[in-house]
Amino acid sequence: MPVLAPVERWHLHELDPGWTPPTKIERTSAYDKIETKLSSLTGIVARLAHALMQHGRALTAEIDQLTAEITALMQRLAPPMLTICGCGPLTAAKILAETAGIERFRSKDAYARHTATAPLPVWSSNRTRHRLSRTGNRHLNAAPHQIAHTQAHWHPDARAMIARRKANGNGGLEALRILKRRLSRSSTEP
Repeated sequence: MPVLAPVERWHLHELDPGWTPPTKIERTSAYDKIETKLSSLTGIVARLAHALMQHGRALTAEIDQLTAEITALMQRLAPPMLTICGCGPLTAAKILAETAGIERFRSKDAYARHTATAPLPVWSSNRTRHRLSRTGNRHLNAAPHQIAHTQAHWHPDARAMIARRKANGNGGLEALRILKRRLSRSSTEP
């Protein structure tokens, strides 16, 4: 999970415009390279950059530790969710936490309404189509949205379904809505 690195690239550029820092700053190996470079520099800007780098290293270690804990919890609490293409441990944890017990929903349709993946009919130019609801839990809706986008790019079955829907006259957003609804249904299955 990338974070805004406390040591920004412009800090490092200000210290040495000719040096190209690592591309991904929020990694331990990048912090090691930056620390090696900063140890050869003096002055207040170098000292501030070093302090920011140490803070970034501590935050990265904390994020990695929390990610490992959440991964272990999700492997124990919801292993079927981790088998869904595009659903990682953090996304599964978000779904599990925001759902707060699937048994409280009377049906798959009630859950789809809660996740804002239930289709709503709309009419435009004498043509009936569907769109996603703008109500429901928007935080929970973000998880199937991320999974759907991942599947639309990488999962062969999802790509085939989207291509089939587009060939039948649905737009890209309509096909993505249908994929999100399928994901909502699969979340309610044991």
